[in-house]
Amino acid sequence: MIVTLIIVAFLIAIVISLFSGFFFLLHDDSTSNNRRTLHALQIRVALTFAFIAYLVLAYYMGWIHPHPGPV
Repeated sequence: MIVTLIIVAFLIAIVISLFSGFFFLLHDDSTSNNRRTLHALQIRVALTFAFIAYLVLAYYMGWIHPHPGPV
């Protein structure tokens, strides 16, 4: 159960970072340096890498199992 909550938390954080970057991209003026958009993108990429690493670790530790294919 805790593994599922961590996976959901990762996905929610990635989506929040995605929409915050989109918001900063639309609402920051073009004259300023768009550091907030770049920072949101960096956070999203880091969260994605951490999420993939967590999924690989959880699979190798036996915490998650793939569903069987159709028979």
